[in-house]
Order: sequence, then C-alpha cells, then structure tokens
Amino acid sequence: MVEETAPGKTPPHTVITREELRGVEFDWFAADARGHVAQFMASGDDTVPEAALASEELLEALHVWIDTRPETEAPNAPAGGFDEHLTPPQRRGAFVYDRVPDGSGVYRLVAAPRMPFTVAELPAHLRAYLEGLVLDVTFGAARLEIGADGAAQVSADGAPSSI
Repeated sequence: MVEETAPGKTPPHTVITREELRGVEFDWFAADARGHVAQFMASGDDTVPEAALASEELLEALHVWIDTRPETEAPNAPAGGFDEHLTPPQRRGAFVYDRVPDGSGVYRLVAAPRMPFTVAELPAHLRAYLEGLVLDVTFGAARLEIGADGAAQVSADGAPSSI
C-alpha cells in the first residue's frame, strides 16, 4: 500500500504487510536503550514490531547505509560455524540476531560488535525511522523475545529474565 502525498512533501512509503513476511526471510532493524542498532532476521516469522513495517523504502535505505559502511572489526560470532556468514553487519558495527526456529518472536544473538555504532550516527531520515523501533533491552543479550507488547531478555530455556 502506498500512501499519497502532496508535491513537495515527504515521499510516499510502501507499507509492508504481515502476510508478505510469512515464510520468507525478512530482516528488520531496531535500536536498544543505549542507542545501539541491531539487525533481526525473522526467518518467516511475522511477529515483528509494527513500526518495522512502516516503510519498505526506509528499511532498504537502512540496509544500504549499513552495507556500505567500512568494516571496522573482525567477525565476532560466539557460536562460530554457520553464524560466521551472518557477520557482515556486525563487522560494520551492528548487532545481529536470528530467530530461534519454532520460537515465535524469540531471537538469539549471532554476532556482537566490539565497537557498535549508535542511532546518532545515522542520517536524520533513518534516525526518524528508528524512533518507533527502540526496544527496552540492551543488545548483546544472548536471547531476546520481541512481541507486540515490547521486548525482554530471556534465558536459554525461554523464561523471561530480569533485564
């Protein structure tokens, strides 16, 4: 769905529907309480914050901004193995989380930057996009559960833990 705008106003944004997410890889971004940025790989799960679906164009622009940053560090994937190929955003300063199979809204940490960048480093239009995507957690936690009511750190067995 494309919203209409008057000439000279902010360009229209294509809203992503939940139906489009089911069964396909969908990556989205959020900021944490400290202003750090993480990429989340939803792996076909449509349990993502509504604000992540607000603009396909801004989501793509954020992907491009991160993908074109210079790599500033070596891969840092605690589990190693398969996770190593998911580290490009981490090597550029973003945390990387992947959805836990059969865990709706539950993500595991794949890679953690040693020197993360912050929302303040983004261009204004991308900072504005992430304003609605600030999670009340601290990135670097091994597991996060993200739902319509917010986000929480969870233990390895899936139980909520204190943040």
